[in-house]
Amino acid sequence: MARELGLNPKKFGSLANHRQEPWKAPLAVFIADIYRKRFGKEQPDDVRSFEKIVADQKAKQARRKAKKCEASDLPE
Repeated sequence: MARELGLNPKKFGSLANHRQEPWKAPLAVFIADIYRKRFGKEQPDDVRSFEKIVADQKAKQARRKAKKCEASDLPE
């Protein structure tokens, strides 16, 4: 959910200080609440792990590279 909201994981430390500031919601509840407000649903339709996202990006990049190489090999 945080990825779809565009939140930076490096900044989670400043958001996750509900023990020091008891009026703040825990980070998981905070992210779920923001997601519900923005998208109007409880969870994403397609839940993918970070490893799956990276693998998909690498596969897409490989397909583009192969397509580009194939296009450059064709005689004009």
